Amino acid sequence: MALLSVEDALDRILRGAKLRQLSETVGLHDASGRVLSQDIPALVTHPAFDNSAMDGYAVRHQDIASIGAELTVIGQSAAGHGFKGEVKAGETVRIFTGAPVPSGADTVIIQEDTERLSDGRIRTNFVPGKGRHIRTAGQDFTAGEAALSAGDVLDAGRLTLAAGMNHASLPVFKRPRVAILATGDELLTPGSKPGADQIIASNSFGVAAIARDNGAEVIDLGIVGDNRQAIAAQINKTQEADVDVLVTLGGASVGDHDLVQSTLVDCGMTLDFWRIAMRPGKPLMVGQLGAMSVLGLPGNPVSSLVCSLLFLEPLVRNLARLPDRERLATARLASPLPANDIRQDYVRARLSRDKNGSLLAHPFSRQDSSMMKVFAQSDCLIVRAPHAPEAPAGTDCDILRLR
Repeated sequence: MALLSVEDALDRILRGAKLRQLSETVGLHDASGRVLSQDIPALVTHPAFDNSAMDGYAVRHQDIASIGAELTVIGQSAAGHGFKGEVKAGETVRIFTGAPVPSGADTVIIQEDTERLSDGRIRTNFVPGKGRHIRTAGQDFTAGEAALSAGDVLDAGRLTLAAGMNHASLPVFKRPRVAILATGDELLTPGSKPGADQIIASNSFGVAAIARDNGAEVIDLGIVGDNRQAIAAQINKTQEADVDVLVTLGGASVGDHDLVQSTLVDCGMTLDFWRIAMRPGKPLMVGQLGAMSVLGLPGNPVSSLVCSLLFLEPLVRNLARLPDRERLATARLASPLPANDIRQDYVRARLSRDKNGSLLAHPFSRQDSSMMKVFAQSDCLIVRAPHAPEAPAGTDCDILRLR
């Protein structure tokens, strides 16, 4: 099977994804970052009544048509405690921000534009426009208006609006469920004491973080050894757990001890492809098991993280109905890079800014896909196209920002 390009691989992964129309209702405090599954009508009108935008005096505009008008203060209107009477000729009501505008008044003159007289009256020293400083009823939204739409991602502004529309809970699409299964006789959980032939399993934690950061619910299936029956048992669990994406870590190639791919096929997976023209991450396996997408990530930590950013992130965001995350940017190389071979290369690098504020990418000298520390210290991946020529320092380059 020929090596696929990164672009073709992503296109095939997304085309194979099975979007499900499953929704649930969650409280506002649990709705941040979720996606609305239906239009949301306002249950109330806002503002519910004409109210003052400023502290001042509610007046009839015809009574303050000229500077120096004197008015008698007949009461006050405060938020939650409106004035119940009517403003008539020559009268005014002291009013505070958010308070109902009393009957008869059509303008608010701010307190700085008035002078309080000793007998309790006020004198004006400015003529505001008619209707000034009044928020009219329904100027924001009216009851029954669909102010939020299906597909909206609930952020701070939209959650505030939903609460203002008098919704305590909202219908949202269910999070896609991503199951992660690490395989290998050599793997131990963090906190264990490794023997001479063992290593600590680390990949699943970074992969899970990427899935969660992009809207998924993660199910950790733990670690299984290189045993067909044990691997098959965990695969069967994904069917019971209604999983959308199964991510396997390691064992997806075709060596004597790489049992994941063949076991998945025995369990009913249709294999789409398993090699990509990229570095790191060439042995990526992709298939479909019923409605579940399957991504078999390489065992090297950096390979699994890079593949997760390039393929798992957009897949999860597609299933969660979230917009694409924009990681692509442009920088200049701080040091030269050699010519590239037939695979698209993702070079780990730090970022800085020059004296003009332009981004500089500093590639690390060592790029082995097992080096977790280098990846953790990286701010970006420099994207090197297949057959890219040697690039001297100062050359513009495409980067994928990691943070």
